[in-house]
Amino acid sequence: MSIPFVASPSWTTRQPRSAAELCGGDTGDAAGADAAVGPAGESADATTAGSSIDLSMLGPLEPFAADGPVTDLFVNGEQGLWVDRGAGARHEPGWFADEAEVRALAVRLIARGGRHVDEATPAVDVRLGRGIRVHVVLPPVSATGTLISVRVPRTAGLSLAALAHAGMLDESQQQRLAEAVAARENVLVTGAGGTGKTTLLAAMLGEAPGHERIVVIEDVAELQIAHPHVVALEARQANLEGTGRVGLDALLREALRMRPDRLVVGECRGAELRELLAALNTGHDGGAGTLHANSLADVPARLEALGATAGLSPDAVSRQTVSAFDLVLHLERVAGRRRLAQLGRFAQQGDRLGIEPL
Repeated sequence: MSIPFVASPSWTTRQPRSAAELCGGDTGDAAGADAAVGPAGESADATTAGSSIDLSMLGPLEPFAADGPVTDLFVNGEQGLWVDRGAGARHEPGWFADEAEVRALAVRLIARGGRHVDEATPAVDVRLGRGIRVHVVLPPVSATGTLISVRVPRTAGLSLAALAHAGMLDESQQQRLAEAVAARENVLVTGAGGTGKTTLLAAMLGEAPGHERIVVIEDVAELQIAHPHVVALEARQANLEGTGRVGLDALLREALRMRPDRLVVGECRGAELRELLAALNTGHDGGAGTLHANSLADVPARLEALGATAGLSPDAVSRQTVSAFDLVLHLERVAGRRRLAQLGRFAQQGDRLGIEPL
């Protein structure tokens, strides 16, 4: 039997404290106002300040997403809610929800993204509105209750100058990245999860001339680029019957027919690496992609591993990667602060791929 979404869930019983207390991160209870929550647990008016991201789609999570520079929210079943405002995830004492309420919220959020989550499909990833990413895992796959992870694109439209002002880049790095965009260099942005890869890539693409056509391909659309000519393609997962899947590799082939001036892959995860390397080696300059990696030195091994899933030998990955990418940007997050830690370039070392710090 399905669990209904409660009209007055327990997490809306407390009012937020003052803005000064909420922005402090460690003090105060935080929850949505009763008056703002309708029958579906959704706010009537909640658009991210200074952006076009509509947070009302998050329902009862919206007051927390709107509370300061929030990048991530995590609901861990009955254990509670954690919010990351840039200095790591902190527990929110004002959130109260039992497992049935959390599961009902998870089902509703996934439904708003056009998909369905249940015991047969217990892990689902969707996009809400213009870039809010929601991931849900249900028991028994999750051993700690229903898990909800929300990524909020709070930094849409930031420029390289703004990132430099915020401390992600220094002056010389800002100049080098601007030169890379102007020279139409192919760039690979690497780093662990939550280090700001999407933010930095969006800022760089926003510096591209207005007459250029940017085609973006992502598993779940997140890139918010301040540019007049951006078109986006988003992968589609299989339906309940196991059909209808459209992967990144297929989207890359379609994108090549759309005459992109800059071809961008939001994140290389597998076989699409083969198509991306082929595209960047056949006259498509000014392109970019992102890749999960723990350090700059680990990037070659990650690419070789992805190449193996696409049937590429280490030698083939090495030769194509050195030719395809002009610059590697590695990001790190230390003590809650995101920064561009290293710049590098690929080099062939025998029949293997290597990297040289710049």
